[in-house]
Amino acid sequence: MRSDIAKLVICVAIDVIDFTVISWIPGAGLVIDLINTLVAVLLFGPIGLVALWEAANLAEPIDAFVPTMTLLAVTQLGKAKKKAGAPELPRG
Repeated sequence: MRSDIAKLVICVAIDVIDFTVISWIPGAGLVIDLINTLVAVLLFGPIGLVALWEAANLAEPIDAFVPTMTLLAVTQLGKAKKKAGAPELPRG
């Protein structure tokens, strides 16, 4: 569980840096998006390739508004809880 929280913290930090600093550096967006995808694949496996959508969008300030890395971390955190056998809440 701690490793999942560490991954979430890393992803939030990457998204904050992407939104506040990187998105305003001309020409750095594509390179940073490819590096972010590599980090996502290292952290989450093949599902990390979802982060490639940011590289497809050349309007860097626009894609910085979507916290892709954080969303990936949160979805994988929920997946890990299900695998661990956490009880599900009754729906009703």
